[in-house]
Formats: sequence, C-alpha cells, structure tokens
Amino acid sequence: MPQLIELLQIYGVLIVFGIVLVEQFGLPIPAFPILVVAGALSVDGDLAWQLCLLAAVGACLICDLFWFRAGRFYGKRILRLLCKISLSPDSCVNQTEDRFRRFGAKSLLVSKFVPGFNTIAAPLSGAIGTEARPFLAYAITGAALWSGTGILLGVLFHDGVEELLATLETMGGTALSVLASLLALFVAVKYVERRRHRARTAVPRIEVGELLDLIDAGHDPLIIDARSLTAQGIEAAIPGALVFKSCPPEQLMAGLDRNRHIVVYCSCPNDVTAAEVAKQFLANGFHRTRPLKGGLDAWNAHHGAGPELDPATC
Repeated sequence: MPQLIELLQIYGVLIVFGIVLVEQFGLPIPAFPILVVAGALSVDGDLAWQLCLLAAVGACLICDLFWFRAGRFYGKRILRLLCKISLSPDSCVNQTEDRFRRFGAKSLLVSKFVPGFNTIAAPLSGAIGTEARPFLAYAITGAALWSGTGILLGVLFHDGVEELLATLETMGGTALSVLASLLALFVAVKYVERRRHRARTAVPRIEVGELLDLIDAGHDPLIIDARSLTAQGIEAAIPGALVFKSCPPEQLMAGLDRNRHIVVYCSCPNDVTAAEVAKQFLANGFHRTRPLKGGLDAWNAHHGAGPELDPATC
C-alpha cells in the first residue's frame, strides 16, 4: 500500500464522497471509518474537513433523494427489495417501520446511526407521503450530524489514527490484504446472522390455493395480519383479517379455538414476521397455525379470489 497517506491527502475528498455514496446505496462497505480518517488528517491541514463534510452530506443526499423518490413511486415494493438485498435479518423493515411511524420524518435525524433503520428511512418517507421540504430538511441535518460525528472523532483521536495509517503504510501489500479480510469477515458475519435468523423462523407454509380451499370447504380459517401499522397504511389488508397488534397476544389467543385453522401473513421477505407470529401461536397449542407463503403479495396475485371473510376482532 505505497504512499497511502499521500493518496488520502490528494484524493481524500473524492474517496470520502465515493465510499459514502456506495454505502448509502446499500453496499456493505462501512463509510464511517473513512470519515474518522478524514477528520484526523484535517488536524494537520492535510485535508479540509469542511470539504469532506460537504462531500459526505452530498453523497448522503443523492442517495436519500433517490430512495425517497423510489419509495414515493413504488411504495412497499421498494422496501421489500431493500430488505431482500440487505445483509441484515429479513425482519429489518418490519421492526423499524412503526418506529418511523411514531416519530415521522424526524427519524431521519438519527437514522444513519442505526443499522437497518438507515436502509428504509428515506424510501419509507416517500412511501407514506412525507412532503419533500421537511424530508430534505431532516435528511440534510441527519447527514450532517452523522458525517460531522465521524469527522469530529477523527479530530479528537487524530494521533492514534495517524499512527494506524503509518503502520498500514509500512505493511505494504499486507495491509491491503488485512483490510480486505476484515471486510470479507464483516460480510460473512452478517450473512451467517441472516441465515440463522431464517433458520429460527423455519415453519411450514400454506399456499394461497390451500387457504382458498379451506375457505371454500367451510373451515372458517382465521387470517391474521402481522404487518406493521405503517405497512397496513400503505397496502390494504386481506378482507376480514384480524390485525395481530390490535390487542395483546395473550388476550387474542384466550378467545380462540385451538383446533381452528390460523393463517398468518405479512409483507416482508421470506414471510419472516408471519413465521415469528405463527411460532407464538404454535407454542401456545394452536397446532393448525401456518404462515402464508408469499404473504400479501401472493394473495394480491390471486386478485383477492375467494369469498370475503367476516371481520375478526379481539
């Protein structure tokens, strides 16, 4: 890794912009460390921290506007796509949607500090109809806080950072191999985490056709909507479905027949949330509980075929 510090001195602003840009678009490349390095180099005048800050905020804003517009035009579909390509567990979207609903666009102030949350904050803003002006205000402020924090940490710990850079430079090509290995390890850990999460939610699914057969045969299956409240506001529910979050699970289960067919659906990748809720029912003796394979998308693909169900309440 020859002339490492010199390269950072010459191209530091471009490096900051490029790495922040690709990270914000969803690639698993941690950008925060490069902000720390930029802050450290700015102490001795090797880099202008103001330009680095502008570069980072600009990169964040480009990505945020892209995902905001994607969310505005494609709604829940873009959120599902992001969760599919993310290395975070598949429930990342469902777990953070209601947090966003609680605080609205203000969540953008801290979203970049929270893994998973940063993935969906901008497209979710567009999907729920946030106005462009407040979105821009909070997005710019949040990007400045995140970028400024990284640069400030570099300023505060510049001696240690510069020693690390000097050590990497003396290591030559070995340093590049170490950095590549660390990145590969990070990706591998996230991948294993995702696989383990899927394994924990391995529950037999029911197809839409099987569900419709149960309805036609008069078995009166109870359909439970396990989506977040935010997702329910974006897409209409299956007719007659009971909202899982409408009352405490214990209260809901107390009034149900344990021999009744129960079908749980969501709109997240791999039916993860539906599987988690189904496991709760199975653990409480509801042995005919299954998640709907493909969730709401699969139901909508059948154009709502089959008779409507009577609404269920707690």
